[in-house]
Amino acid sequence: MLGLLLLLQVLASCLWLGHSTVETPFLICPQFFYDGIPPNNALNPKNPAWICQRFRNSFRYATLYDRDRRIPVYSAYIFQPRNTEKPPEWWMVEPQLIDKNVNLKEMERESDLIAQHHFTLDQIEESQAVLDDYKGLKDLDFGHLNPSDHMESLGSKMATFTLTNVVPQDSSLNKGQWNIYQSKTMPKMTKGCTTTYVITGAVPGSTDIAVGRVNRPSHIWSAACCLVGTEPTSAWGAIAENNKNEVVTITLGELEERLTNFYGRKVILFEKPCPRQ
Repeated sequence: MLGLLLLLQVLASCLWLGHSTVETPFLICPQFFYDGIPPNNALNPKNPAWICQRFRNSFRYATLYDRDRRIPVYSAYIFQPRNTEKPPEWWMVEPQLIDKNVNLKEMERESDLIAQHHFTLDQIEESQAVLDDYKGLKDLDFGHLNPSDHMESLGSKMATFTLTNVVPQDSSLNKGQWNIYQSKTMPKMTKGCTTTYVITGAVPGSTDIAVGRVNRPSHIWSAACCLVGTEPTSAWGAIAENNKNEVVTITLGELEERLTNFYGRKVILFEKPCPRQ
């Protein structure tokens, strides 16, 4: 009897793994987290979706998405910057947030979902942010959590242009100090690293855009853990208020402390011993 129960559990797991890229939690894309372990559940929203971001038949990175606020909580990826041709800005959405039973296993453009797969815009809007939510914004940009410049291949760069990977970000911050952190500080800090795991996130704020549909975060943050060979040798964090052009670079431990204060629960971004000081 016990053997039969174990067999049924294995079969159920196989069916689930083959079915969806919206996973609980990141069952089929643990490679984007150090030692395969995502942050603890202190960051989890009330209505989460764990998205293994899939594009052109490959997993590119992982995102914890807040279905209610229609913003990502964080995106996790491996820092692999490489110059390629500039990716087209084809903004995409996640079909399986609309219907987990749909047989579409990777991100798609809104227009294709409507024209080719017969979804309505109302169905897409109900499940996540859409392009219309970001139209006509004043002093706010599409704020990538995983920026295309941190990705290695053209396909991976294109995969960052999904609305499940962006938040409304202060324009001066996005074009200013946050851009400097991403384009200059990160390459400098990662020199000598064999592998750098990155988790970049947003703290939910008290205001919204698009008539209350999409939350405007109060802070943007990022954490990185550098491995030389298989050993974590350094780690750091960065955080910015989402209404001014200023980024503070801090230790991983201090970043976790600040997030713990914001969320009211102890936040652990990297379970394994990435240096906290």
